[in-house]
Amino acid sequence: MKNKITMGGNPITLLGQEATVGMVAPDFTVLDSDLNPVTLSDVKGKTVIISVAPSIDTSVCANQARRFNEEASSLKDTAIYSISVDLPFALGRFCAAEGIDNIKVLSDHKALDFGMKYGFVIEEHRLLTRGIVIVNPTGTVEYVEYVSEVSTHPDYDKALEVAKKLAK
Repeated sequence: MKNKITMGGNPITLLGQEATVGMVAPDFTVLDSDLNPVTLSDVKGKTVIISVAPSIDTSVCANQARRFNEEASSLKDTAIYSISVDLPFALGRFCAAEGIDNIKVLSDHKALDFGMKYGFVIEEHRLLTRGIVIVNPTGTVEYVEYVSEVSTHPDYDKALEVAKKLAK
């Protein structure tokens, strides 16, 4: 699937290890808006939705963060990480302006640690492609979506259905 991803209709190359259902989710380190490290292991034992986007400064990415922020209250024992390569300071401003407080909006700008371990790095632009990864409480990947055209929304309904089943 990864080799068929486009951005503005042009094919893009994704770097890193492709995430697949059933794999053990690799731990990673990203930064919060205060430059503090955040890892997947920080929420061990919970279902984790990882919402991946190129930049919070685009309408689709902003709407993706808003959507998961709204859905967060209905998901028991679920952590939601929204990850892009935006600078932590920009993410902090966005969250403050938009009232995003139910999810962790995080930056992979420093080392692309998440992006490389899950295969979301766009080689041509040093951005992350759009998608969703869901990790179950035992640390196994349960759902992966790499959106085929970066400028379109992921399948929120399908991802939320998986997350809700895991939260039972």
